[in-house]
Amino acid sequence: MTERNAEYGLSPEAQAWSEMLKSLPQAPSPEPDDLEAWRAVVAAGSAPEHADAIALATTGAVATGVAVKVDVVDLANSLVYVGTPEGIAPDDRRVLLSVHGGAFTTGGGAATRAATRFVAGAYGVIVWSVDYRMPPDHPYPAALDDCLDAYRALLDSHDPASIAISGLSAGGNLVAALLLRLREEGLPMPCAVVLNSPLVDLTLSGDTIVNNAFGEGAGLTNSMKLYAGDHDLMDPRLSPLFGQIGDDWPPTIMFSGTRDFLLSDTVRMHRKLLAAGVQAQLHVFDAAPHGMFGGNAPEDRLLVAQARRFLEAAWNDGAAT
Repeated sequence: MTERNAEYGLSPEAQAWSEMLKSLPQAPSPEPDDLEAWRAVVAAGSAPEHADAIALATTGAVATGVAVKVDVVDLANSLVYVGTPEGIAPDDRRVLLSVHGGAFTTGGGAATRAATRFVAGAYGVIVWSVDYRMPPDHPYPAALDDCLDAYRALLDSHDPASIAISGLSAGGNLVAALLLRLREEGLPMPCAVVLNSPLVDLTLSGDTIVNNAFGEGAGLTNSMKLYAGDHDLMDPRLSPLFGQIGDDWPPTIMFSGTRDFLLSDTVRMHRKLLAAGVQAQLHVFDAAPHGMFGGNAPEDRLLVAQARRFLEAAWNDGAAT
């Protein structure tokens, strides 16, 4: 496999990441009713000693070395970390609302704070990272409500044309569900969206959930049940793929990989956006697993560069700078 990857241009860093993933033991996820075990999962996914690695894996960002000042905004039920990269112009009003992934149970706390630094440094704009509540103590709709609260807070100080939103995996689910909520609430849409391998179908009916899982996606069923509780998994607020998409949906760029177990979710959401007349791009990376290559490969930097160009064009169109 290594020879084939090298022939097709996969970087050594990406090859090393792929080999590492194959060697990792696949621990079964707890049953949905084992709340103490899930609390341990949440705690491990928020541990300060692993914050940087978890932050990169749950946001798709890369480390740039750019200094970022991090402040905290207290909302009604959650925190938002606000990252301001060094050298940004005082009158730069652009802001990226970033929603981390992690199967709704990983990436909170210290990892969200670390994610704020990485995303702000990578995209060169002010970033609001939502440290949303997670199950088992806070199942649906807590996380979605927290994202809506953060967006409302942004609207208090920003024109919608200056706001973009991004999310990876479960974060992509929350971003897509948030856009549906904005329409329901009669709130203005952001200027652009980044959906990185979004989990948009909690029924897990996509082809690649089975054929690209490689053991990686096998534990998703319990996570989805934990997050959704007794709610219908086909409810668009849980599975945005089944929602009504209108032409008011913002321009969207989407990413996935040929070995990503959420490739089917990404492709199907892309087709749905196109059918609704939305400006939507899809970029699929060869041999990339879910979440790409841990933020340490040239392919990860290429993804960020493409997303950044897309967002900068949207901000320029809205005269947000």
